[in-house]
Amino acid sequence: MSRRLTVRSHTVAVLALVAGTVAVPGLGAADTVSVSPGPGALGVAIARAQPGDILLLSPGTHDGRVVIDRPLTLDGRGKAEIRGTGEGSTITVGAGDVIIRGLKITGSGGELETMDSGVFVNKKGHRALVEGNTIEGNLFGVYLWGPKDAVMRGNTVIGRTHHHVNQRGNGVSLWNTPGSIVEDNTFLHGRDGIFTTTSKRNIFRNNRFKNTRIAVHYMYTNDSIVSGNVSEDNNVGYALMYSKKLTVTGNVSRNDRDHGILLNYANGSIIDGNLVDGGRTKCVFIYNSNKNTFRDNRFENCPIGIHFTAGSERNGISGNAFIANRTQVKYVGTRNLDWSEDGRGNYWSDNTAFDMDGNGIADTAYRPNDMIDKIVWAHPTAKLLLNSPAVQVMRWAQSQFPALRPGGVVDTAPLMQPPAVTAPEREGTVQ
Repeated sequence: MSRRLTVRSHTVAVLALVAGTVAVPGLGAADTVSVSPGPGALGVAIARAQPGDILLLSPGTHDGRVVIDRPLTLDGRGKAEIRGTGEGSTITVGAGDVIIRGLKITGSGGELETMDSGVFVNKKGHRALVEGNTIEGNLFGVYLWGPKDAVMRGNTVIGRTHHHVNQRGNGVSLWNTPGSIVEDNTFLHGRDGIFTTTSKRNIFRNNRFKNTRIAVHYMYTNDSIVSGNVSEDNNVGYALMYSKKLTVTGNVSRNDRDHGILLNYANGSIIDGNLVDGGRTKCVFIYNSNKNTFRDNRFENCPIGIHFTAGSERNGISGNAFIANRTQVKYVGTRNLDWSEDGRGNYWSDNTAFDMDGNGIADTAYRPNDMIDKIVWAHPTAKLLLNSPAVQVMRWAQSQFPALRPGGVVDTAPLMQPPAVTAPEREGTVQ
């Protein structure tokens, strides 16, 4: 039997040379092979393909649970589906320079221990490209397990909705995959949108997330970038945990249920130009995280603007806007913290100060919390007394006698106008 599954006409050969022929470094020119649906046909085509070949999958459903062990391109041109058997991974990539493009990928198994995925890229899959696919109903959408410089771009990943959220897989999981990029994807449902652990030098940009547990979840991943992403209606937007030297810039968290941005043992990172709007619990939660820089962000319309606790030290917080949060700052501690740098503080929507010299800086310092706030945090039932004459007398006395002020956050150079942010447009929702 010929190596080709279909006989190619002279016209098809010419079109392949013009539009589909590529060269893999160290290999000859690629051939283009058409693959028709049929029992086991895709597996046979992969076994017979030469390194660098392009397999064009004809419209229809092709059998999955295939392993790619040489540099190949699988291209469905948006009309072909690869359907797994309900066990294992639908496509396993075990060679460098593999391209998976234009396919619908379904039917993985459901075992978390074996990391069953729509596309599983193992430690040999360096420079894999997973692009322009619809990856639906798998346990994990894509799993990058150890390859270098892999790229996941322009996919729609729809996770599972049945079972408890912890029994679902992530849209994409990354483990020890330095230099890999995840960009321009849409993630819906499942557990986390992007989950990364034990990695470095990754870029996650211009992705959109909805109805996940955490949109972007960092664990033990360093020297990486999160930029231009939109998180909407997730439990947490951006969870930065046990990681350092991250740059988180120009992202949006809209209506996320618990936290827009969460830092837990995250150190030495820059959080710049982000928008958190309408969070249902806290815009930002900082727990035991040190030497981070928050600048030029907008935190608005949350019950708590920023909750700052558990020994977090030497964090720079300036140039931000805190707008219409029920409690602008919740700081559990006794130290005095000045949230201004080089004569520039933050904008506070509830600050009624004046700017007599017109320099854009309020004439008096701003204190977001007072002694009564701390009493209420420690004893929530004290809220019943907030409008009592005794509480009003205490607040008046504190304003008149600075010695009565507790330790806490003070902004000695509050801004009169909120800064602009570089985050994506606020209108529109993730579909």
